[in-house]
Amino acid sequence: MKTLRTPEDRFRDLADFPFAPNYLQVDDSESGSLRIHYLDEGPAQAAPVLALHGEPTWCYLYRHMIPRLATAGHRVIAPDLVGFGRSDKPARREDHTYARHVAWTGAVIRQLDLTGITLFCQDWGGLIGLRLWADMPERFARIVVANTALPTGEQPLGEAFGKWRDYSQTVPEFRAGRIVHGGTVSKLTEDEVAAYDAPFPDESYKAGPRQMPLLVPMSPGDPGAEENRAAWRVIRTLDTPVLTAFGEADQVMAGIDAVFQEQCPGAAGQPHRLIPAAGHFLQEDAGDALADLVIDFIVRTR
Repeated sequence: MKTLRTPEDRFRDLADFPFAPNYLQVDDSESGSLRIHYLDEGPAQAAPVLALHGEPTWCYLYRHMIPRLATAGHRVIAPDLVGFGRSDKPARREDHTYARHVAWTGAVIRQLDLTGITLFCQDWGGLIGLRLWADMPERFARIVVANTALPTGEQPLGEAFGKWRDYSQTVPEFRAGRIVHGGTVSKLTEDEVAAYDAPFPDESYKAGPRQMPLLVPMSPGDPGAEENRAAWRVIRTLDTPVLTAFGEADQVMAGIDAVFQEQCPGAAGQPHRLIPAAGHFLQEDAGDALADLVIDFIVRTR
């Protein structure tokens, strides 16, 4: 598998990002390996909060939440998905599949031997993380579902998602920073926009961001759809506490929080939240509030 690795100098002096990098190697499924980057902050002995980002972001998205969680005594593990951030980037779009991304992220959990996990998952972090919860529920203590879905292709994801998917395939220059900026209410500074662009020196590094929108199952026969149906069959049997926290201004994921509230047994009686003045990338708009929500959720469900 041909891969690219973003030069380290692209990550120097990023705005509000004082965290040390950590790396591990995972099987690339073609007799090679991929380097995955992750943040590991807070007390090493504490049960982990696993923060999974989506498309086209990286662990920089969690920079506001991490210090607050760590100060409260929680360990925070925030990986960069393969193809994003400091992680290696398969150069061919066809090397990015839903199944591979689930396997690569699952390898991180197993290598770090994470247990008692509080999962915070947003966007593709949910499409991947919720599959892993269903695959190894014994490792997960609670789930925070934020602006994400676990689609099976039976229900349309809506006009807003269709427009995003079309845009992602037709825009001549895929500018991650401007995309994140557009998906927030509070908006980013130019330095923050540059930080989201940092992993992608040019278009050759963007196979992952370009391909991910096409990997979302849109019909029942799409790759990943049956695996997601199987995951839902497991999830409907689990009493793991589930809390939804959706940005009120997110048009792409609007209403999907109700699916989790209705289908997850552990969601019953939880104080689900629609976060005001927060868009799709709600970690940017309401990072402190989300961290406090997670802290409270952990305390209440221990």
